Amino acid sequence: MLTTNIKFKNFNISNFKNFKNFKNEKWFKKIKLFESLKLNYKYNYTKEQIRKINKNKNFRLIGMGGSILGAKAIYQFLNHKIKKKFIFINNLNPKLNNYDKKIKATNIIISKSGNTLETIVNSNVLINGNKNIFITENKKNYLRNLAIDLKAEIIEHKNYIGGRYSVLSEVGMLPAEIMGLNEKKFKRLNYLINNKNFLNELIKNVSAILKFVKEKKFNSIILNYDEKSENLFKWYQQLVAESLGKKSKGILPVISNMPSDNHSLLQLYLDGPKNNFFTFFSIQNIKSEKINNKLLQKTHNYLRNKSFSKIIYAQKNATEKVFCKKKLHFRSFEIKRRNEEALGELFCFFILETILLGRALKVNPFDQPSVELIKKETKKILFN
Repeated sequence: MLTTNIKFKNFNISNFKNFKNFKNEKWFKKIKLFESLKLNYKYNYTKEQIRKINKNKNFRLIGMGGSILGAKAIYQFLNHKIKKKFIFINNLNPKLNNYDKKIKATNIIISKSGNTLETIVNSNVLINGNKNIFITENKKNYLRNLAIDLKAEIIEHKNYIGGRYSVLSEVGMLPAEIMGLNEKKFKRLNYLINNKNFLNELIKNVSAILKFVKEKKFNSIILNYDEKSENLFKWYQQLVAESLGKKSKGILPVISNMPSDNHSLLQLYLDGPKNNFFTFFSIQNIKSEKINNKLLQKTHNYLRNKSFSKIIYAQKNATEKVFCKKKLHFRSFEIKRRNEEALGELFCFFILETILLGRALKVNPFDQPSVELIKKETKKILFN
């Protein structure tokens, strides 16, 4: 067990790098963004503001990358607990459907820099006649100036928290509270950092990934057996790719939707180039439709009374067994409870994993210099 919420099977390696004392090291204590993962983090919004915002039932989140992926992951993963309607605008799309344009909704517009081109363009189309809340840095930028002109509410995006690490800050927790979720239950760092088993498994996990990278295995294939976790892994994909893809180093996370990909990509994973390592991800005890026994042929009586979730779980276990026989490297996450605590623990695990990998690979996991080049070139072209 990784925690009481997560059953974890780690990569099978015998030796691992010594990160045992990292939580006490100076570099670790200097990372201020960890404050947002703790219970005592102080938000730049109040419960009274939440009560006022909560009067509406429809919300649009407008942002790009880390500004929106965390909240989108929360909304999908915990949708069974959420009664509000959220629409996520996270790509540049001039053909927004009429419903998205005309619905009476509160816009939550998020950009750390306040100058993200796609967010500026999308908000320009959608702000008219709606209540608007802006989350951006406390410095002069386009979106802050726009918010001032509109007399809209502004919530500060702390400058020491990068977008892709911001899920447990105002960026993810304001939407989570509006969704009716308990933000305190997401805050698991205090518990996890003092959990010896969690730390040992995290260290072994990071060491294994470093070993794979050294062996030129750069593809991290996520075999996802839970449809409601697809956005979680889109968040993870950005976190890993943007944090570690520097100096000709990095890891490419690839999301594979299972079991459908059994019939397209699994053959390659099993018998193709050996430049991958794998993550199995599943949820236990999902309520789902059962087989209709009356329509079942005798040849398939083994399916009698089986639910879809049990069949998928059997496919997952079978695939793991074949991976073992093929000696393919994998780890496995089984989520025992679909709740805020489990999701908060996953956010913490992957954030810590990424930062430790960045330190070991000697890259800065907090910047994205080449992405900035694209922004500058786009601006030049639009000026012409």
